[in-house]
Amino acid sequence: MAEPHPHQPATWAESDPDRPATIMGSGETVTYAQLEDRSRRVAGVLRHAGMQVGDHVIVLVENQVRAHEMLWGAHRAGLYYTPLSTRLTPEEAAFIVGDTGARAVLTTAGCGELAAQLVPLTPGVAHRWAADGVVPGHQSYEDAVAAQPAERLPDEQEGAAMTYSSGTTGRPKGVKRPLSGTPLGMTRGVYDLFQVYPIGDGSVFMSAAPIYHAAPLAWTLALHRIGATCVMMERFDARRCLELIEEHRVTHGFFVPTMFVRMLKLPEAERKAFDVSSLQRVVHAAAPCPAEVKAAMLDWWGPVVDEFYAGSEGGGMTFVRAEEWSAHRGSVGRSQMAQIHICDDDGNELPVGQPGVIWFASAAPINYHNDPEKSRSVTNDKGWVTLWDVGYLDEDGWLYLTDRKQFMIISGGVNIYPQEVENALVLHPAVTDAAVFGVPNDEFGEEVKAVVQPADMSTAGPALAEELMTWCRDHLAHYKCPRSVDFEVELPRSDNGKLYKRPLRDRYWEGHASRIL
Repeated sequence: MAEPHPHQPATWAESDPDRPATIMGSGETVTYAQLEDRSRRVAGVLRHAGMQVGDHVIVLVENQVRAHEMLWGAHRAGLYYTPLSTRLTPEEAAFIVGDTGARAVLTTAGCGELAAQLVPLTPGVAHRWAADGVVPGHQSYEDAVAAQPAERLPDEQEGAAMTYSSGTTGRPKGVKRPLSGTPLGMTRGVYDLFQVYPIGDGSVFMSAAPIYHAAPLAWTLALHRIGATCVMMERFDARRCLELIEEHRVTHGFFVPTMFVRMLKLPEAERKAFDVSSLQRVVHAAAPCPAEVKAAMLDWWGPVVDEFYAGSEGGGMTFVRAEEWSAHRGSVGRSQMAQIHICDDDGNELPVGQPGVIWFASAAPINYHNDPEKSRSVTNDKGWVTLWDVGYLDEDGWLYLTDRKQFMIISGGVNIYPQEVENALVLHPAVTDAAVFGVPNDEFGEEVKAVVQPADMSTAGPALAEELMTWCRDHLAHYKCPRSVDFEVELPRSDNGKLYKRPLRDRYWEGHASRIL
């Protein structure tokens, strides 16, 4: 394999300075020359404040025109940086800030309410800057950046993102990997990514998810190394996404399954009015995609919809191209970097076709920051690692997911995987989103409950509940089907598609002995 190329934003700032690095959904554009200039100054701001290689900075920013300059500034200063979700409560955000040991915060007025609330909760932070307006307790970002020369740091080097899990099953967890100590350039990990998923320097990449999530963060920064243009939506809207694909002749992109569902639920005539012929390859991940949804996207966009399964923690990764998926319907692919083992609760390997916990052998170890007990819980005595997802392999080594182990329902001793039921429900035309989990049952221990977000809340009620239960019985074995359906205006789902089931489930388990999710 050839050695990594020394690409970075400067490569394109010098050779094609007016090339767009980032185009916002609003039309605001940052050229490569501007990204290089501004990120150098941000690095200078952080270094001038006394931050050294290996220190930690929090980046609390919505999808907006300054996001990439902040992230690249922290990266080229050799810092760890944690993009903080804009949807966290002050207490949740303060936990992450404290857990990282961060000494600085970069934010914007758009996140000003949360940023201001963090000030008294995070006394270890010595420096705070806010862009686009006044935020109490913060210095002016614009003034600080303007005061710095647009010169490269003498010890400029690769930093690293330290992202946190979504916390769907408890406290969010961070993974902190050693810094490479290498000069800024194409890293081996980025190089390997583009061997699996080749994208050229003239590509236009749609980033429709929040930048604070691991995949959009990693993809967009990697693409800036090779001169691609990132089209970044301020927030996802199905119709607007299609408009932008047509307007900018988008060639590649990253999506999550809920985005596919919402685009597919647009009226067919409206969907097909947009020209998506520029799409060469798109990739989706972050949550399981119902097979019917994937098939509908392939019918609409053509054989360009690829998929990967991985975790922000690292470990293993699978990948399946559109052409392969059609022959292995429902699979998330074959392993790219580690051998997969499917095991029961006692660690015994299971035969082909039988679901169990997915373990990866010969994968990089998973080490959760400040949580050695959690790190030990995802590693077995053979050194294999797991994300505690459940799935099975077919005879050719293709992996199929069923659900997370923590969400599995055990009813009368029978295992039921909620994801299968959710996949069925979301295909009903009256359903926008669905969550399925176990609730107490005196006879069977648990029974299947569905909580549904209807497309029109005025239709919610006993008649729709009965219709949805009948729909499930028409598509699934009866023991898997909900015995009751409740309705919510909106389900608690993160912007990267992960469903927060625990707050929904906890309502039904008050006063009962509950399995911990």
